Amino acid sequence: LLRSSQPLTGPNRRRCREDEQLLGTLLDEGERGFIIDTRSAQAAKQARMSGGGTEPKSCYPRWRRLHRALDRGRPLQESFIRLVEACGDASLSMDRWLSRLDGSRWLGHVKAALSTACLAAQCLDREGCKVLVHGAEGTDTTLLVTALAQLILDPACRTLEGFQGLLEREWIQAGHPFHLRCARSASSHARGKQEAPLFLLFLDCVWQLSRQFPLSLEFGEQLLLTLFDNAYASAYGTFLCNNEKERSLCKVKESTHSLWAWLDQPEERQKYLNPLYSHNPLVIWPSVEPQSIQLWQGLFLRWIRPSQHLDEAWAEIQRLVEG
Repeated sequence: LLRSSQPLTGPNRRRCREDEQLLGTLLDEGERGFIIDTRSAQAAKQARMSGGGTEPKSCYPRWRRLHRALDRGRPLQESFIRLVEACGDASLSMDRWLSRLDGSRWLGHVKAALSTACLAAQCLDREGCKVLVHGAEGTDTTLLVTALAQLILDPACRTLEGFQGLLEREWIQAGHPFHLRCARSASSHARGKQEAPLFLLFLDCVWQLSRQFPLSLEFGEQLLLTLFDNAYASAYGTFLCNNEKERSLCKVKESTHSLWAWLDQPEERQKYLNPLYSHNPLVIWPSVEPQSIQLWQGLFLRWIRPSQHLDEAWAEIQRLVEG
């Protein structure tokens, strides 16, 4: 499973033979691969007008290109804002609330992300093929898909330690620009041009997995909520800056503490573990049917719905398991 941060094209529409040679070396003789492009076919076609887009299919005869459009940037941010506004309006009737929830299109983004990740996982697991995930910049939707696909396929990524490693590798070291994407909350009146809740969308998808497979993830909802909070405002340096170069220039590792080190303390670690966890060596295939994708109430309604009974139920589960 690979991700691409470069367009499969050369400047001024020239063929990029280096890319062609590189992708060719990834495949064994007689082997075929899949390129999952997270842009729409129309967007890729329009990009060719400015010298981008993609090279002709004939340049990659052993690779099959699949377009699975995933929104990013402003459309995703606006969807997030509409959802937060709907969740904060206590005066809405049930019909009006459901209408605004549907109008936000947030659950549609969750479904699209999970569907694309399942496609990548199926190509790897069932077809036994190499997969390259390609996007506009390689730091947003590509990371979303590759990280989710690994969670679906690899039980090691579903442990607390493995999940931290996945985030460090696929989001932080891979250069997701946290400083730009998570500059303000959705409740802010300011509208940053480069804000987009890609990381939140990933956490929501992970929550959907944890709800559909409650025994297969070693960590619980509280960890996901903590990661969301720290992505937007944190006392730690883990999510600071936009890439490794900036973190090095700002000496983040030398001047701040790591969120992972804090979470791995025994007394803290216990708060985030799933007491029902049982190692599952199998691939977990989530349902992406509309009735299977639910609103993450623990996040979006966390300041509205009372959590006392849920907290008590969670504590009782832990007590029973320990007993």
